[in-house]
Amino acid sequence: MKITMTDLNDYFNPVSIEGPGFEHLARQACFPHNIFVNTESVSIKDINKYKIALFGVPEGRNSPGTGTMKGPDSIRGQLYRLSRIPGKSKIIDLGNMKQGVTFNDTIAGLTDILCWLIGEDIFPVIIGGSSALITAIDGAMSRLKTKYSLLAVDPRIDLINEKKEADSFNYLYNLIHNHKSFLDHYINIGYQTYLNDQQVINRFLKRKSEIIRIGDVRKAIYLTEPFFRDSHVAVFDISAVRQSDAPGTISPSPNGFYGEEICLLARYAGISDNLKVFGLFDVNPDFDIRAQTSGLAAQILWFFLEGFSQKQYEAPVLSNTNSGRFIKYHVRITDLDEDLIFVKSNLTDRWWMELPAGADRNIYIACSHEDYLKANRNEVPERWMQGYERLKS
Repeated sequence: MKITMTDLNDYFNPVSIEGPGFEHLARQACFPHNIFVNTESVSIKDINKYKIALFGVPEGRNSPGTGTMKGPDSIRGQLYRLSRIPGKSKIIDLGNMKQGVTFNDTIAGLTDILCWLIGEDIFPVIIGGSSALITAIDGAMSRLKTKYSLLAVDPRIDLINEKKEADSFNYLYNLIHNHKSFLDHYINIGYQTYLNDQQVINRFLKRKSEIIRIGDVRKAIYLTEPFFRDSHVAVFDISAVRQSDAPGTISPSPNGFYGEEICLLARYAGISDNLKVFGLFDVNPDFDIRAQTSGLAAQILWFFLEGFSQKQYEAPVLSNTNSGRFIKYHVRITDLDEDLIFVKSNLTDRWWMELPAGADRNIYIACSHEDYLKANRNEVPERWMQGYERLKS
């Protein structure tokens, strides 16, 4: 079903949250001051003026934590207390999507909405709801016939090695077993070994997926930025944060990211110029303490939006050697027939590796300065190997 702007209002309930009992900021300095909010008195219109569409999906079915349906309003209540986003990014809050009669009805409606927004070059930011909703993101990307990389910040690789209905712990089953899916590559940032089936881990490694343990991420968190830069969809499960920082979820873990770390990862997602969809899932107010988890979730969204406002679109112009914006470095590796080619941006100091893809066409894989230094030590960077293997297959 194709939707239009005319009936977009039919998909959403207007924003309705209670004002805070006290305010730390002047009203004109608060988050809602420079965004458009769909309310009872002012409905959605002229949506094409906006670059980002924020909306909640209050859906807890197909999840053991049905309380996630309360997540969007709880998060929004905290988000609206934060300061306004710097810069001139035009943001609209569409409100909460109306729940379908069945879970599959919600998925169908969310797929329609995502297809329309992406097609109109409006960036969707989904406030869940449970991570079972990610199947709608896959449905939208597949309907648009867009091969995509999915990056999940999640302590679990959400696949169970048995056939069962997709839910918040098993949505990947639908994606990798659906021949219509356009999922091309899976990345997991921050999985915790003791929460995962080793057979599932091995299965994804065989698929050339890039999965990085929580301990390795925390040693050098800045090295995750290239993974976000090459991803098209980024989804955050709040249970990736340690229980002491985010108790409000059905399956917390004593270990995980600190609040500051998860916000930094969200900012990396925001500055990615390939990203098409961002989602935050599994906040369950039923288990929260004084809105601690909802407050952190709001800050995750804030840092994502702040990063988005600083975005530099460099990926589309990487092949333009005459722009003066990039420097190319050729590095000789003993065991390789051809030089490794690195590209550095003079504007942002970000790095890429150039790989030939045939027919006088190159592809570019985001990398770090450390990858360039490794090549200069006559070592082949792992990101280059991963990219080369995926290109061959």
